[in-house]
Formats: sequence, C-alpha cells, structure tokens
Amino acid sequence: MDILFLAILLATGTYMLNAKEQRKRIALLGSHLANYQIEKLMEALTEGYLRALGESTDERRNQIWSLLSTTESQLTEQFSRFAAEFAKVSEADARVSRLSMAIPFAEKLFPALTFDMRKALAIHARGIAHVVQNTGHLAPRDRAYMMTAELFLMQHTCHWFCKSRAIATARMLARHQTPHEQLVASVSAETRNAYLTLIKGG
Repeated sequence: MDILFLAILLATGTYMLNAKEQRKRIALLGSHLANYQIEKLMEALTEGYLRALGESTDERRNQIWSLLSTTESQLTEQFSRFAAEFAKVSEADARVSRLSMAIPFAEKLFPALTFDMRKALAIHARGIAHVVQNTGHLAPRDRAYMMTAELFLMQHTCHWFCKSRAIATARMLARHQTPHEQLVASVSAETRNAYLTLIKGG
C-alpha cells in the first residue's frame, strides 16, 4: 500500500510540475503570437488551397490561386517577424526537450537532449518564404501541398514546445490525419535537412 501511495504521489507531483511548465511555455509563445494573425492566415490559406484543388476548371482554379497569393505574402511577412521577435527570447526559455514524453525540468537535467526553439522557428520561416517564392518552380498543386506540409510541421513544432513531442504528433494525427514522418517527408529538402539536423542534435 505504501508503494502504491508513493507511486500516486510521484505521478501527481510530476503531472503538476509538467502542467506548470507547460502553462509557462504556452504563455510565452502566446504572448508573441498575439501580435500577429498567423493562425487566421494559416486557416484561410489551407482552406483556400482545398477550394482551388476542388475546382473543375483551370480558369476558376487560377482565380483562387491568384487571390491566395496575397494571403501567402501576408503569412510569410508575419511569420518572419514573429520568428525574429522570438529570437530575442533567452536561451534557457527557448530550449525544447527532444524526449518523447514531458519530464519536469528535462531541459535543465538533460541539456544535451534539447534543441533551440528560436532556431526551429527560423527554419520554418525560411521554409515558408521559399515555398511562397516558389524557388523550386513547382506547379500550383505541388506548391500548395508543400506549403501545407511546411505549415503543419511548424504547427507541430509549436505544440512540441508547449507540450511534448508525443502530444504534438498525436494532435497532428487527430486534426490532420498526418503522421509526423509524412510531414517531414513532404516539406522542401532545405527545410527537411535543417529541421532534422536541429532536432537530432546536429
């Protein structure tokens, strides 16, 4: 009975510490995101892509692609400014545990098993900008697919920062039916290489 009581006490303490740390991270990220309309622009863009892809005529699709270009430019500009602003956060507050599950004070206990959220956001900002600029000369359909992957992978990183890698991956599966591995495989090669190097501790 004593062992069971201690186990419950330990589990409760761990949960409470994790919840406290996660609230702090959510507040930090949210305080920076509050200055922008990134989430609203992302939603408008992904919904617009689906509408364009669902059109039966090239003329109508091209009209929607043209209208979406303004939203893409706004999102690129806002996310770049957001990443630059977040880059001013202290290193201690920007460390993210590479462990799958949340462990209290993991960033301090296992500093070698962390990555820098500031660098991750910079990678995502460059990736989004490159797709919008279409440096790979992709067809509209392929570019929309890659842009969606870039946005979802960035969203995964934000969930990872706020909660944990496992929760971020579970949310992607629940909301978008997309495994983390598929997101990584679907972004640009530049984003993929930089992202994997960062999260693997390179």
